[in-house]
Amino acid sequence: MAPTETPGQPARQLTRLEASIDRTAHRLLAGKPATGARGVLIEAAVFLLKQAWACIFGALMLVVIVAARLWYPDDAGLARNDAMTIAAVLIQIGMLAFRLESGRELWVIVLFHITGTAMELFKTDVGSWAYAADGVLRIGAVPLFSGFMYAAVGSYMVRVYRLHDLRFTRYPPIWATTVVAAAIYVNFFSHHYMFDLRWILLALVVLLWAPTMMYFRVWRATLKVPLLPVFLGVSLFIWIAENIATLSGAWLYPSQNDGWEPVSGQKIISWLLLMIISVVMVTWVYRPRRPDAVALVAAAR
Repeated sequence: MAPTETPGQPARQLTRLEASIDRTAHRLLAGKPATGARGVLIEAAVFLLKQAWACIFGALMLVVIVAARLWYPDDAGLARNDAMTIAAVLIQIGMLAFRLESGRELWVIVLFHITGTAMELFKTDVGSWAYAADGVLRIGAVPLFSGFMYAAVGSYMVRVYRLHDLRFTRYPPIWATTVVAAAIYVNFFSHHYMFDLRWILLALVVLLWAPTMMYFRVWRATLKVPLLPVFLGVSLFIWIAENIATLSGAWLYPSQNDGWEPVSGQKIISWLLLMIISVVMVTWVYRPRRPDAVALVAAAR
């Protein structure tokens, strides 16, 4: 299951821990049915396990946020936001120490962390959302743990590339996707002062990625799906996580100040556009590759 190398491009190698898990999985699943109901269940189980493994940073962050809400004492000497920041730093250190992320991937995660924190500083200043005003580990009104939530999205993106050995057909040019990602980022700031271009940018996203098919390896099976519904599905899950986080009081939108209510469904579009920025950053490290002949045949079955 380890990715193979394409000439002129770096291989998407599993980390040392992932390679060990991969070898163990091979031993456990060797000889198991490849077809029929049991074969389908095995593929489904492996898919869910890989997705859970890819989401580990975000899942741990969400656990920290919920745990801080439910069990962290209000009168503790260390402010709740500072405790969450320290926990987030420890999670990131653990991701590296246990070889869950490679050094090449870390710079993309850090870059998304920085771009997310910059946007947080601006958005809290204009009143788009707000955090509790406790703690000292903060920049202005933004507690430092907020940047790790963006890092969690970036972590998922780089890890899922490796775990599923993602391949693509008809992927748009990197220069074009980079221009659109830059425009999306600028619009998150500029729409407060001028016409909001999000729907135009969304149309460009559809135009660029609508022809793209994604090929992903599960266990024995290689499947293909249109890429745009995948973007939408990931955005939906991020929106669900955001509802859990706001319900836990990690931050609040103005509409939630007088009592919690679900985050507006329009935020799914915002998350989709923000996720595009992360996707483009990942392609700077892992250039989109075409499926090989074996994958094309397997996906056509």
